[in-house]
Amino acid sequence: MNKERNKFIDVLSVRFERIPVKTRILTKEDDMLDIIKEYAVPLLQEGDIITISESPLAITQGRAIPVSELKIGLLAKILWRFVAKVPYGIGLRAPTSMQCAIDECGGFRILMAAILGALGKIIGRKGDFYRIAGMQAALIDAASTSPVPPYNDTVIKGPLHPEKEAQRITDALGYPVAVMDINDIGGCWMIGASKGLSKNFMEMVMKDNPQGQSDELTPICLVRRVK
Repeated sequence: MNKERNKFIDVLSVRFERIPVKTRILTKEDDMLDIIKEYAVPLLQEGDIITISESPLAITQGRAIPVSELKIGLLAKILWRFVAKVPYGIGLRAPTSMQCAIDECGGFRILMAAILGALGKIIGRKGDFYRIAGMQAALIDAASTSPVPPYNDTVIKGPLHPEKEAQRITDALGYPVAVMDINDIGGCWMIGASKGLSKNFMEMVMKDNPQGQSDELTPICLVRRVK
């Protein structure tokens, strides 16, 4: 764990501890349930919530695509240049990540998202591109986003069926599970969870990214109410 990060946070006048769980580097040969059993289960206490970072979950699903395996089409070569620069990463502003968005969502949908997104900006409205392209386009992490080899040279697509995956783990272990997409500048989204978990609560309790976003190797975090 990055020692500069705060382990504790107050949500609605209740204090919670966030406990990042360090693992080895994950691969497509891993199953997230097995990883949680190996590394997190020994630390779990009654009432804990398990959170999983979306990119490591995607990696275990074989969703990390080496740049060397990507064939960049003409549409990707054109469209990436029109993606706005953002402070939290490259996103689709690279031919490789744009190609993954096209592969994931379809060329027509991405083209329509780009056209309507540009028209939206003209009238002062932001976010139309991702509203039209869909969540999977928004979840793509460009190559070089991860500092951990070999994923520093891969594009990582968003995880498939995060809600079903969270429920599968809950059914096996008996603890609520949330899949989170978090960055270091205040972006925090719950993209899937087992039944009963509040999206608003999970986004409040994890909003300052207690796991970090560098080479911490902490794809799992336990959320525990402080008694």
